[in-house]
Amino acid sequence: MGRLFDRAFQILAAEVKRCAHNDLAGEVGQKIVMQRLEKLCRQQGQPLTAEELRQVIEDQFPDFNPSVLKRAARANCPPGLGKKILWGGVTLAGLVGVVWVANLPYPMIRWPVSKTIPILLLPSYVQMDHNYRQAISAVEQADQLVNQGTTQDDINLGEQKVQKAQTHLDRLPVWFLGYYPQRYCSLMNCSWKFTLDEYETARKKIGRMEARVFQEKNAFIRLNEAQSALKTAQQSYQKAQGGGERQTAVETWQAALDLLQQIPSQTVAAQPAQTLFKNAQRDFQQMVGLSVQAQKGNTMIAAAQQFAILAAQASQNPPHTAQEWQQVIELWEKAIERLEKVPEENPSYLESQTKLAEYTQNLGIIKGRLRDEEEAVELLKEAKELITEWREMAQESNPSVSQLRRQLNQVINTLEDIEVGTTVTQEAQDLLRAARNTRNKL
Repeated sequence: MGRLFDRAFQILAAEVKRCAHNDLAGEVGQKIVMQRLEKLCRQQGQPLTAEELRQVIEDQFPDFNPSVLKRAARANCPPGLGKKILWGGVTLAGLVGVVWVANLPYPMIRWPVSKTIPILLLPSYVQMDHNYRQAISAVEQADQLVNQGTTQDDINLGEQKVQKAQTHLDRLPVWFLGYYPQRYCSLMNCSWKFTLDEYETARKKIGRMEARVFQEKNAFIRLNEAQSALKTAQQSYQKAQGGGERQTAVETWQAALDLLQQIPSQTVAAQPAQTLFKNAQRDFQQMVGLSVQAQKGNTMIAAAQQFAILAAQASQNPPHTAQEWQQVIELWEKAIERLEKVPEENPSYLESQTKLAEYTQNLGIIKGRLRDEEEAVELLKEAKELITEWREMAQESNPSVSQLRRQLNQVINTLEDIEVGTTVTQEAQDLLRAARNTRNKL
């Protein structure tokens, strides 16, 4: 006959699965417990009792539901024993009722029982032993995480351990602290002694750790607020369009720096806060310094733009004389001169170089128009001199027609070389038409 029957196995398996789902390390524990239970199903011997089932499961799932253990123990019997189990259950229920009454958390009941029939208080002793072990373990873990922690995750996990230790301490019967159940401990080899001093020491230790957790959480809240404020201030400062917006961003930045300095030095958040403070302060000084340089660069670019505007206005509605084109050239040169004063390390250097390339191109175009104007004037002067010579030749007695035609061709060629769009273009076109008509008549 197997020690664990199918019905009991199914009951336990369902509860183990539920406990594993609620525990971070439950998957491993579930696998271990299920292997044990499957082995017991194949093992021959007496059916397992609730206490034996508890010992199989307790090391992996200390908070395993006792009522499930009892239900599984009741179901752990071969088929056909229903009536026997029923009567046994009734008898057991009566005994359980007696034990339940004996273990009620009232000194007037427990104290006499402990003097006469201490074995009836076995459930209380088991529960006390369990809560004591869990409380001591949780206190030690919480002490390591809270007082020796290095990250926010350590503090958060330490807070959970503190709460767990507090829960188990609350379940210890304070009125029973001075009583030591020697018979139970002789059988179960328990390592605890309920003394008032030990209880009070654990309480005080938990209270100090709760205060430490509260302080650490507040420190991390300030650290996160400061990080968010610094990020907002940096973005606002970079996007600021005017002095007012930039000043607001600076004030936000300074407030975040002050908040970092208010974080207590004994907290875990103090070290990252100091590192963040140094970096933020360095960035603040660099960015404000760059802003001053950028302002100077922007001023030079703005001055260059004013000269460029004047140059563009002066070059409108051509043609212009050589003197007028020279004035436009001087305006473009002044604009370029100011752009060239922006140094490479200035944040506005790239913008200044972009405009410098544009203004240099415009200056070249205007210089070309000046050359066209000057050449046009010179060519017109040369053409007029040739026309004068032609007239003198035409007034001679018996002039040579071929020589007159050659002179007119030279005049025409000179006039055709004059660029369109100059101040002398119209006059040159009129002379060109007259010369062509005269040549056609010869």
